[in-house]
Amino acid sequence: MDLLTVGESFEDVIFSGLARLPRLGEELRVDALSTHPGGGAIITAVAAARLGLRAGVLSAVSAANEERLQREGVTLTNVRRPDERGAVSVALSTARDRSFVTFDGVNRVIEPRLIAQLRTVPAPARHVHFAIVPRRCAAWLPALRALRKNGVSTSWDFGWSATLRQDTALPRLLAAVDWIFVNEREAPYYSRTTTLRSAARRWESLARHTVIKLGPRGAMAICGGTVIRRPGSRVRVADTTGAGDGFNAGFLAARLANRPVDEALRLGNHVGAQSTRRVGGIDGLPARDRLPAWAVRLLEGV
Repeated sequence: MDLLTVGESFEDVIFSGLARLPRLGEELRVDALSTHPGGGAIITAVAAARLGLRAGVLSAVSAANEERLQREGVTLTNVRRPDERGAVSVALSTARDRSFVTFDGVNRVIEPRLIAQLRTVPAPARHVHFAIVPRRCAAWLPALRALRKNGVSTSWDFGWSATLRQDTALPRLLAAVDWIFVNEREAPYYSRTTTLRSAARRWESLARHTVIKLGPRGAMAICGGTVIRRPGSRVRVADTTGAGDGFNAGFLAARLANRPVDEALRLGNHVGAQSTRRVGGIDGLPARDRLPAWAVRLLEGV
């Protein structure tokens, strides 16, 4: 396997086409409602599979999501038990922003199962990508050390958490991972800084390598004191759900093809932007045979 993603799975229920998000106590009516497989682990794995990688997911997945992953050619290790309810996330989506309400379901109890499963397989893939907010950072450290010992590279996208930075073991977890993905809101918050510029300087000492995703403005990578930037790709946006996870897949696919960081940023920006053309995190993800010629050459190492 090239890429294994580890994290939470959701059934995404999306109210799309809103001109704006509702104010407190206000009801908005929309014509578009759809359901999709969701969660960073799911979206990143599907995006990688469509790019031609041998991809797998370690998660607690509903029956409907399990069928979709099978159709996408993604290998699944499912830690959900038959009597457990899957997680559901409801999104209110405009062209540029989203708000969420989430029922955690089985996701409340899967963290020990994910860690235990990882520790049973010395080298599950060339690269393992985590898409989960850790409830206890220290609990993940032995698994991360074991992966590194067995030559497996790692990355992590926490998403937004108001409490994660209070975990005293977070600095050790950051230092144990090869690539950290954050967006422009998370970068200052997790680094305890106030601006994107000061956050970029702080991340040099917090992590081995950091990618800061800037939405339509592209992305930047901080590697060994060097900051590398790439502008975003222009598309007509229908829904931004999962765009960051699509970016992660494009970036990691390029790195696994031994491409330099600036090219990985370019492919990440392209995949993330393409994912916004359709509602939901999966339907807009590009297949390899629909990529522009430069992207195919990049993945082929030409």
